[in-house]
Amino acid sequence: MQVFVAGASGAIGRRLLPQLVARGHEVTGTTRDPANVEVIAALGARPMVVDGLDATAVGEAVARARPDAIIHEMTALSGPSDFRHFDRWFATTNRLRTEGTRHLLAAAQAAGAERFLAQSYTGWNNRRDRGPVVTEEDPLDPDVLPGQRETFAAIEALEAAVTGAPLDGIILRYGALYGPGASEPLIELFRQRKLPIMGRGDGVWSNVHVDDAAAATVAALERGRAGTYNVVDDEPVRVAEFLPAVAALVGAKPPLRIPVWLGRVLAGDVAVRILAEVRGASNHKAKRDLGWQPIWPDWRDGFRNGLDVPVPDPGTTVSATAGRRSIA
Repeated sequence: MQVFVAGASGAIGRRLLPQLVARGHEVTGTTRDPANVEVIAALGARPMVVDGLDATAVGEAVARARPDAIIHEMTALSGPSDFRHFDRWFATTNRLRTEGTRHLLAAAQAAGAERFLAQSYTGWNNRRDRGPVVTEEDPLDPDVLPGQRETFAAIEALEAAVTGAPLDGIILRYGALYGPGASEPLIELFRQRKLPIMGRGDGVWSNVHVDDAAAATVAALERGRAGTYNVVDDEPVRVAEFLPAVAALVGAKPPLRIPVWLGRVLAGDVAVRILAEVRGASNHKAKRDLGWQPIWPDWRDGFRNGLDVPVPDPGTTVSATAGRRSIA
């Protein structure tokens, strides 16, 4: 296929491009930063510099590429985590999820694209009254904290726009990303002991390595049906287990333990919910329907051995079916 990857220089995009190329797809990859043009070209894709919030630029780029499918991976997070000002931290990403999605969908329809895949998220937005693990059939959390309402609304808008469009719209709800290009801010929080266990540490996290996120995206492009897929590993894990284990794996001191009330004072309601209340996600549908198996099904192995995996060149692929690297 002719595939247009918007946001090709991000953590997922850099792992996705060589996998698409190795599968025989012709790929165009966009970036806002001209400094990333050489990176995208080296990964086997045709680079374009495009501002995803510029409707005219997006339309012209998609028209030139004439894609069969568009993959929307545009985000704009930078700088340190800011859980106290969550919506402000995600402000540009939220615009890319709303305005950027509208621009891409309009361009896709004008260019005759047949498939549209978009990055979404599973984690703090999951319902907390359906047990420790949710599926795609469970509605999102109706009780959103004030500090996350804009971000939640942007996720809802993205998912509604994509699944309601007159083409094959596929939502990929990635879990908490880790691996090359995604772990560095997280590891810094561990080393600064800024990820405490609050209360009993009852939050449940679902993680996914960036190579697995990319492989699932390829599988969804080639075999997915319109709808939503959770893209996470096989091991949802309680925060009380996850934080000490990862701290040890990255050479950090054990996390602090604090009561929930103190966590709320020190870090705010959003941090408390993420560390003490969130629910994990099941990957059963993605594995069943896409024929996808995670390369790193267990986060322990992933954090132990998968943080410095080199980007595969376009002649090497991560099999979206078997979940193992092979030479194409």
